[in-house]
Parts: sequence; C-alpha cells; structure tokens
Amino acid sequence: MDVLNELLQTRAPTAQRPLMGLTVLLVEDSRFASEALRLLCQRSGARIRRADSLEHAKRHLAVYRPSVLMVDVGLPDGSGLALIAAVARATPRIDVILGISGDTLAQESVIAAGADGFLEKPIASLARFQAAILDHLPDDQRPPGPRLVSDETVNPDLVAYHDDLIHIAKVLAKNAAGDIAYITQFLDGVARSARDDELAHAVHDLARHRKTGANLSSCIARLLQIVQNRIAASAPI
Repeated sequence: MDVLNELLQTRAPTAQRPLMGLTVLLVEDSRFASEALRLLCQRSGARIRRADSLEHAKRHLAVYRPSVLMVDVGLPDGSGLALIAAVARATPRIDVILGISGDTLAQESVIAAGADGFLEKPIASLARFQAAILDHLPDDQRPPGPRLVSDETVNPDLVAYHDDLIHIAKVLAKNAAGDIAYITQFLDGVARSARDDELAHAVHDLARHRKTGANLSSCIARLLQIVQNRIAASAPI
C-alpha cells in the first residue's frame, strides 16, 4: 500500500471530506458510471476500487473488506442482487451496502436482498452520494459536528463514455438473443448518465419489443447504428 493510500485510510473524516478513511468497492461494468463515482469518492476523501463483474468482485472480497460496497444490479455475468444477498449475510458485515441501477423499480429488490440503500443512476450529485453512505455509517465513523453539504455535481470524462459504447457495440454486433437483457440494462444506465435521450428511447424500444416476443432485428440494427454514430462522434483525436 502506498503512502497516499495509507494516509487516506488513517485520516479522520472532516466537514469537507466526510468519507475520509473509508474504502469503497464499486461493482460496476460501465466505465462512464464508474468514472463519476471515482470523482465523487475523490471529492469526499474515500478510496475506491472497482470490479467490473461478479467474478472480479468476489476476488476483491476474498482478500479485503471495504467499508462500503456499491453494486450495480445488472452485471455481465449475473445479477448484482445475488452478491448483495451473500454479502449482507456475511459475518462480519460490510458497514454499508448500496445497490445502484438506472431502473427505479429495482429499489425494492435491492432492499429485499439486504442492501442498506439504493442509488438511482445517473449518480452525479456530491450531496446525494455522501448522504447515501453517511446515513448508514456507524456513529463512530461519521464526521464530528456539522458537515458541509455541497451542491457540486461531477462530469465524467467522455473517453469513458466512448469506451462503454465500443464495448456494447461488440455485444450488439453478435446479435445474440441471450444478451438482450444485459444490453438494455447496460445501455439504459449509460444513456441516463450521458443524458442521451435518443439512445435511451432506442433502448426502451428494444426492451418493449423483447417483452412482446416481437422480432428484434430492426430494433437491434437501429440501436447499433445509434451507438456507432456516437462512437464516431466521440472518438478521441
């Protein structure tokens, strides 16, 4: 562990950095969403590690215990709800377990699985992020006295958005029916985070057709075209 990490773990929380001393394990496959949460942790004083799948999260948890676990509900190798349920039953328990999703309907399932709270994507508000953690922290880990409530929001680097689009374009190009659920949940979160209404509408159209059992070829082709257009527009120079 380097000197900076040791400093962040041992320093006490302050009004300006209320999460100082905490470690966050983020289980999230979207680089764009992860970048936003990295910036929020940085502003709050917390250390962050990221796992992009259930498998990688389990590897992390096998060797260290974070103060806070944040789990995306939809992951490439399964449901984040299973991880939440397993960790919530473990002893000793992680202090704060939060589920995250772009789908507000997931909140009930997240809480039923054993999480302490739920955050809806996009997660950009510093005050909302800090409150979601501080509201469930043990008293002895909270900053003493009043804390500074900021109206700051973060703006992730669009390079991470570009990387997310390239990832899902590869999945879309396979046109595998078994991937549709993952495609829709992943792109819904990315579209919300990027505030891309056209992409969000195409994702919702694909999800709606999937529920009715309709042929998905035209929906997938439309969505792939939009993604490819975004990749071309956002390609780093």
